Amino acid sequence: MKRFRKLSLVLLVTCLGLMLASCGKKENDKKGDAPKEVRIGIIRVPNDKQVAISKNYFDTYFKEKGIKTKFMFFDSGVAANQAFASNSIDFAEMGYTNGVVALSTGIPVNLIWIHEILGTNEALVVHKDSAIDSVKELKGKKIATPFSSTSHFSLLQCLKEAGIEKDVELLDMETKDIVAAWERGDIDAAYTWEPTLSTIKETGKVLVDSKELAEKGHLTANIDLVHEDFAKKYPELVEDYLLSLNKGATFYKEHPKEAAKACAHGLDISEEEAIKQMEGTKWLTFEEELSTDYLGTTEKPGQFNTIFYETAVFLKEQGSIQEIPSKEAIKQFIQPKYIEAAQKKE
Repeated sequence: MKRFRKLSLVLLVTCLGLMLASCGKKENDKKGDAPKEVRIGIIRVPNDKQVAISKNYFDTYFKEKGIKTKFMFFDSGVAANQAFASNSIDFAEMGYTNGVVALSTGIPVNLIWIHEILGTNEALVVHKDSAIDSVKELKGKKIATPFSSTSHFSLLQCLKEAGIEKDVELLDMETKDIVAAWERGDIDAAYTWEPTLSTIKETGKVLVDSKELAEKGHLTANIDLVHEDFAKKYPELVEDYLLSLNKGATFYKEHPKEAAKACAHGLDISEEEAIKQMEGTKWLTFEEELSTDYLGTTEKPGQFNTIFYETAVFLKEQGSIQEIPSKEAIKQFIQPKYIEAAQKKE
C-alpha cells in the first residue's frame, strides 16, 4: 500500500511537472523565443547603420543574446520591398518613397526610423561637355533614375517646377546600370545617389541636388522598415535594433572623423569621400526622431506623416502607385512607439 502511494505521488509530481513545462512552453511561444538570426537590409551609404555595423554596436544587443546578424545589400528599395513581401528579411533601409509604395501595396511592414534627411548626396547630373545648364534645357532628353526612389521623387519635382515633366524620357535603372549607360552615352542626365553620384560627377556637372529641393519644401529621407511579424513577435529586439542605430548617429555627432573612418573601412571608400557624403545629409537622434518636425510621438504624430501623405498623392498622380493610403493608415504605418520604448531603455 505504501509502495502504491509512493508511486502515485511520483506520478502526480511528474504530471504536475509536465503541465508546468507545457504552460511554460506555451508562454515562451506566446512571447516568441529569440530568433537564431536577424536579417538586416542595407544600402551602401555611410550612415548611422553603417557606423553601427563598423563599430559592432549590433553585437552588443544581438550577439550577446546568441543571435546572429545577417546583413543583406539591396541596390534599391524596390528589391527590399520584394524581400519584405516574401518575408525573407526583418529590417531594411530605403528611400521613404519606397515606404509609400510598401504601404500602398499592402506589404506588412512598419516605419520605425528616419536614417537621414537627404541633401547633396543625391543630385541631378548632366554630362560636363553638354550645353545644358538648367533643368528646363532637359526638354526632349533621356534621364535615368531608379523608379519609386527618393531620387525619382526629387527628379519629378524639379521637372514639374520647370514645366517639362511631360517633355522628357524617363528611364528606370538601377544605380549600377546608370553608370554603364552614362559611360556609353545612352543617357543625357541622371538623378541618383552616392556612391554612383560621385562616379558620374567625374565627367558631369550638377544641375540641382536634394538639399536645394528640401529648402523649397520637397524634403526626402532614407528610412528603416521592420516586418510586422518580426515586430509583433520580438518588440524588444526592435528596440535593441534602434538603440544600435541611435548609438551610431550619436557617435557621428560626437566623433565625426572617427565615424567617417569606420564607415570608409566598411564601405571600402576613402575617409574623405565618407565624410563628404555624411556631411551632405542630416542625421537624427532619438530626441529629433520624436520631435514634431519628424516622426512625432504615439500621442502626437509629427510632420513626417503629412510629408508621407503628400508624397503618396504625388506618386498617385504620376502613376507610381495605384492607391493613396488614408491618413489613418499612415498613422498606423509610422510607429514611433518603438523609439519611445528604446529611449526608456537607454
